[in-house]
Amino acid sequence: MRENILDKSADLFLNYGFKSVTMDDIANALGISKKTIYQHFDNKTKLVEATTLHMFDMISKGINCICSLEKNPIEEIYEIKRFIMEHLKDEKSSPQHQLQKYYPKIFESLKQKQYYLMQDCVVSNLNRGVELGLYRKSINIQFISRLYFNSMMSLKDRELFPLQNFSMNMLMDNYLEYHVRGICTSKGLDILKELTEINQS
Repeated sequence: MRENILDKSADLFLNYGFKSVTMDDIANALGISKKTIYQHFDNKTKLVEATTLHMFDMISKGINCICSLEKNPIEEIYEIKRFIMEHLKDEKSSPQHQLQKYYPKIFESLKQKQYYLMQDCVVSNLNRGVELGLYRKSINIQFISRLYFNSMMSLKDRELFPLQNFSMNMLMDNYLEYHVRGICTSKGLDILKELTEINQS
């Protein structure tokens, strides 16, 4: 039951936002009483915290699976983007913005976890790209990995990128191409060109 509550809460929070969804909404969506939810979670804050951890673990496992395939590093970036877009329905609400505004402690804790996960993943991707001659040998890996994380976080800033003007998918595609073009060798650019053509078709 706990797992069902977390799955349904994640779905509702991503679609409607952390603030908008009530315990009643979750109970109604599951066809259970609110009392059943309170048997597993003391209050909404505890449920929000557990749900964000649940989503983070699921995304982490997926990203680790993709990284373990050791695909070409440029393909890997796009594969991770596809996976994240499938799981985070970031089009309909501003979950990150609401989490930051109404649950700042949970937001900061999650941001730290995301940072460590992305650092490992991005640093590994950059190192492999350099080894394979797809990224330039002269790049500063620690600088770029931090820039990458902060840029990804800022894409979710709804004041900077209002949803009516920028879809999350378009932002991610544009940013990934910008990121890869900035670090690629001519060999890497050939692969990027193929991938962006496939994405646009």
